[in-house]
Amino acid sequence: MKSRALAAMSPSASLTRLDFERRDLGPHDVSLEISFTGICHSDIHQVRQEWGPAIFPMVPGHEIVGTVSAVGSKVTKFTIGDLIGVGVFIDSCRTCSSCVAGLQQYCENGMTGTYNTLERDGKTVAYGGYSNNFIINQDYAVHIPANLSLAGVAPLLCAGITVYSPLKKWGAKPGMRTAVMGLGGLGHMGVKFAHAMGAEVTVLSHSPTKEADALEMGADHFVCTKDIAVLKEHQKSFDLILNTVSADLDINLYLDLLALDGTLVVIGLPGNPYEVNIGALLNGRRRIAGSMIGGIPELQEMLDFCGQHQIVSDVEVISADYVDTAYDRTVASDVKYRFVIDASTI
Repeated sequence: MKSRALAAMSPSASLTRLDFERRDLGPHDVSLEISFTGICHSDIHQVRQEWGPAIFPMVPGHEIVGTVSAVGSKVTKFTIGDLIGVGVFIDSCRTCSSCVAGLQQYCENGMTGTYNTLERDGKTVAYGGYSNNFIINQDYAVHIPANLSLAGVAPLLCAGITVYSPLKKWGAKPGMRTAVMGLGGLGHMGVKFAHAMGAEVTVLSHSPTKEADALEMGADHFVCTKDIAVLKEHQKSFDLILNTVSADLDINLYLDLLALDGTLVVIGLPGNPYEVNIGALLNGRRRIAGSMIGGIPELQEMLDFCGQHQIVSDVEVISADYVDTAYDRTVASDVKYRFVIDASTI
């Protein structure tokens, strides 16, 4: 299938148009015409080769929404015209205990990323969603509720599921005192989901200008952490904390905010390892945990939840020629709250 995309031809290069051919449509595959693709900070890390050796040319993008344009002969999950979403991975081994349990993101043999990797055949380069079209096995795509804005749905395929999964795992519910560290692309979705689940939501942010946004999104409280000493006033206050920030910080100050049996879940990837004071864990039987995106069943569950509660990401839709600027603004945290590329402009 003839395709056009935005690609980085070498590390840190500006993105430019690339014409290429995607693999043939297999019997279990669907093809889709892409409408919007979100820009994730991980796209920037990989284009700039900050996470180790990468494959170039690289077509980034793993927050993909569009419309089914063709289906393989054995496809039963989708029909032409369906709204469809593709997230962070496009395949997995399918046989390990994680895959069988619908937790393909933890595939014991390694999930196949949507881009910057080889597909399961070991030779086909996976090109992502900064493109006009895509082909994927039906088992690794999800249905999008028709009542949601497609542009606002795109970031849900990564940013959304990244916060939804730990909220479900650790049982966010009415009365649960939940804090969200950071109000960025991840954090603002954490606020919306936790509020919809009935939790009492507090935003911990160093940016006082974000208070109005936080409250409008459903936060019950806002704590400005610009003066870190303010955290002492909130010790033992939370049952669950989602750490969505990637900045280096003293994690022990936040562990002290947990009540008895509280959990701090790390979903932002810091540049350097945390130094954890074990005493902060022992004092209150506290836990520090991690969580990574979600499996296909949970991804569909999240989108259905969003349809029921009218939840989408706050986005700034951009044209293809603005992507390099959007990258710089994302690094500078200058976006409310995610950039989304209009694929028709590629």
